[in-house]
Amino acid sequence: MSVSRILKWVTGGLEAVLGIPFLGGMIVISLFYTPLVIMLALHIVTLVLTRKDGRESTGSILGIITSCVAWIPFVGMVMHILTATFLMIDAAKPDQVAGEAVQTQVE
Repeated sequence: MSVSRILKWVTGGLEAVLGIPFLGGMIVISLFYTPLVIMLALHIVTLVLTRKDGRESTGSILGIITSCVAWIPFVGMVMHILTATFLMIDAAKPDQVAGEAVQTQVE
């Protein structure tokens, strides 16, 4: 399993926790919005490694946007849940073996 895929699982799990109604908001507010800055940094690192591996980067880009707008109460909750979903779907996709090409068979 690649480092970018592991980071997608980690950031997806953290986003899921932050997306829990009231609990996520309490965590963010009680820590003076520091979790949003930490998540922004994690999403940027994940994006760089994901691009390096040639994998889908939709979840990481959405995570960066989420970290920037998550201070808005209900918008943040919805964005955390969406980001967690996209990251975990991306992370669940298997790594491609070097040199292995995805081929479609036309009959």
